[in-house]
Amino acid sequence: MMNAIVYTSNTGFTAQYAGLLGGKLNLPVYSLDAAKGELDAGTEILYLGWLMAGQVKGYKLAAKLYKIAAVCGVGMGAGGSQIKEVRKGNAIPENIPLFTLQGGFVLNKLHGIYKFMMTTMKRTVGKKLAAKQDKTADEQDMLDLLLHGGSRVSEENLRPVLEWCGK
Repeated sequence: MMNAIVYTSNTGFTAQYAGLLGGKLNLPVYSLDAAKGELDAGTEILYLGWLMAGQVKGYKLAAKLYKIAAVCGVGMGAGGSQIKEVRKGNAIPENIPLFTLQGGFVLNKLHGIYKFMMTTMKRTVGKKLAAKQDKTADEQDMLDLLLHGGSRVSEENLRPVLEWCGK
């Protein structure tokens, strides 16, 4: 039985999803740092982390401290995308449900190496996507996020997670 939602967020999108889930599931929500002082080792949690180059930030530490019931990776891509790559890249066991959720992108909220990396990605990927003739809806959305920024956080995007939780 899940006892809490624990998350790591960089620009706030993952924190928003954690808050929405906490409200829907009536569970306390903690940042990973705060959870260390509030939750006992081995507590069963639902973990959310932001995605960077396929890595769910904070997952490895959370998995050492807690019993992970499910993982949600929050990134720029469409919900449900990159599941195989994220599972493999983070060594998430097959018996742990993994969800990917579309968060958003705000370049000015990033700092240091992350800002540099995303500025470069915006230039290179944005140029490729802009030049592509027959863009899919997901590619058009990604281009829009890269060019204009914004949030895609919504309760609707949580439907697969809520269904897994029986809600």
